Amino acid sequence: MRTVELSQGQGILVRMASLASGRRTLTAGLFVLLTTAGAYVAVPVPWTPVPMTLQPLFVLLSGLVLGPSAGAASMAAYVLLGVGGAPVFAAIPAGPAALVGPTGGFILAFPLASGLCGWLAAPRDAGAPRILLALVAGLLVIYLAGATQLALLTGAAPTAVFRNAVLPFALGDSIELLLAMAIALRLRSRARDDR
Repeated sequence: MRTVELSQGQGILVRMASLASGRRTLTAGLFVLLTTAGAYVAVPVPWTPVPMTLQPLFVLLSGLVLGPSAGAASMAAYVLLGVGGAPVFAAIPAGPAALVGPTGGFILAFPLASGLCGWLAAPRDAGAPRILLALVAGLLVIYLAGATQLALLTGAAPTAVFRNAVLPFALGDSIELLLAMAIALRLRSRARDDR
């Protein structure tokens, strides 16, 4: 067995890296919980099987706060928990069948949307325009995947799918994007101040 001796400074760096990794893991777990809570804030929309939820807020914020890899991983953990039977999805039973139903496309897009959002807003000094662009891109991924799956399941025309899978959510999701941007800018400002 080979042992490596670390100087005092190297040992401190190793401990700091371990703490940072632990903090990131806890934050990723927090986003899984927040996304689950966001699923339970569900408002039924009468003409569509897809409820309005707070999930997009937390999905996209996870990418902004955790970065592309950890954000996507936290949302993948969320999806896997639901597929595994944990009651984390909005108004639908958990399990693999949830992903082939009308809301499945939206749910399946969560890891990609979080990762893309984090990637586009990757520089920690990114300003509001870049963060807003990242949020819009992430939301479009969710809409595209959700609308595509809904179209495949219903056989509806693109205009009908747009009317059922995008339009009812645009105003609420726009408010969520602005809230996510404000939170991200505040957290990033605080992180810069702490340096």
